[in-house]
Amino acid sequence: MTEEKKDQAPAPKAPKPKIPRQAMPEQNAKKRAKNFEQVTTGYTEEQAQLEASRCLACKKPSCVAGCPVSVPINVFIKAIAEKDYAKAVAAIKTTNLLPAVCGRVCPQEEQCEKVCVLTKKQESVAIGRLERFVADWEAKQGESPLPPKPKKTGKKVAVVGSGPGGLICAGYLIQAGHDVTIFEALHKAGGVLVYGIPEFRLPKAIVQREVEYLQRLGCELKCDFIVGKTRTIGELMEKDGYDAVYLGVGAGLPWFMDVPGENLNGVYSANEYLTRNNLMKAFEFPNADTPIKRHKNVAVVGGGNVAMDSVRTALRLGADNAYIVYRRGMEELPARKEEVEHAQHEGVQFKILTAPVKVIGNKEGWVEGLECLEMELGEPDASGRRRPIPKEGSNFVLEIDAVIPAIGTSANPLLAQTTPDMQFSRKGYIVVESEKTGRTTKKGVFAGGDIVTGAATVILAAGAGRAAGMAIDQYLKDGVWWDPNAPKPVEAAPSAK
Repeated sequence: MTEEKKDQAPAPKAPKPKIPRQAMPEQNAKKRAKNFEQVTTGYTEEQAQLEASRCLACKKPSCVAGCPVSVPINVFIKAIAEKDYAKAVAAIKTTNLLPAVCGRVCPQEEQCEKVCVLTKKQESVAIGRLERFVADWEAKQGESPLPPKPKKTGKKVAVVGSGPGGLICAGYLIQAGHDVTIFEALHKAGGVLVYGIPEFRLPKAIVQREVEYLQRLGCELKCDFIVGKTRTIGELMEKDGYDAVYLGVGAGLPWFMDVPGENLNGVYSANEYLTRNNLMKAFEFPNADTPIKRHKNVAVVGGGNVAMDSVRTALRLGADNAYIVYRRGMEELPARKEEVEHAQHEGVQFKILTAPVKVIGNKEGWVEGLECLEMELGEPDASGRRRPIPKEGSNFVLEIDAVIPAIGTSANPLLAQTTPDMQFSRKGYIVVESEKTGRTTKKGVFAGGDIVTGAATVILAAGAGRAAGMAIDQYLKDGVWWDPNAPKPVEAAPSAK
């Protein structure tokens, strides 16, 4: 080789071509607005490969830190790129036993995807869609393989509530060698995953598959069992011999609007409306036992994901007009952007900057209208969103035959009424030492999710369940508890320099 060639610098590598974020295939909007089949149909293998190739394989992946359950995102995406889908599923399940659920309903755009390094110059990697892809791939392979059976500890844990937090907590504890029983108040396990989220967003067969996986791991499931009525927490521990209890009961007590006419026929809480359709399959009546009136003009009050689920359900039940009545603007809607866009494409009409003031009824006691008031936005309030201010004299009537308030929920008072030796907040939520441990003021009892924080997301509940599972495991090993009455340490003031 000549000296001249030795001195030549290597040719620069061609820049990696920018691959656009892969869109999720979905049903035609007009067609899907009339059925309860999944709106999005999932990535093909080719799309998943392209999307996985966009990942930069960061040495310090910020996406993992952005995930409430710390899924090793970089590992599972690399496995997808290598076409090792079994490895990808196994990586996810080291921290999250519900990938098919979380890949569909978690707000990744506000968590892992929000901190993806790619967002500095382009769209983030579609982490949630890739998670769904590998979970769906696993389902097509048949029954999921089970991990090796752990050595039994002889300890018993009661998990109250079979929503995402309860399922994740139970999965962690059964794999730690403890005996676990899940208690569910309804006749079917899954919590909000089965009663709250419509079939077109989350097919119930997926939830059932995840529950059956836990049962195969060794978890016992008892449905139609209301803790606080069938058995109190104290009785579970003192009479039934449970060494620890996890409370993942959610916060399902619906709020109403507190306006005249709210007791008219045709006013439903979002909880009732969705539960009748999702859990009890009213949309299949008469093939299912539960009927529901199919209204023609429906107003859903609220702007969150529950409101979007309710209004899109009304469309599928045959409504000619389905409205979202929301007192702020489109920018302030708390629902996921994707769900809002799907609703718009399907024909939902948005009455923004509008607040209900009265439900109007006919002589037979049925809803025939909703009197509303126009609003304008003022300065931001405690939520950080601009405060809605009424415009005097702007009243108008929306002609409807059903109203569904979807404005929030709070804690059911049953546990507070039957567990006097455990502390609850003024609003009825369970007081815990820390969300990192979930330890309550009653020894051996842990709590997490909406019953602690108020209504939040599936993945945050799952994160709370996982954190509590780890804390319960540690408690069962060392028996150490905290003293709720001990003064909290005070940080020393910085010394003057």
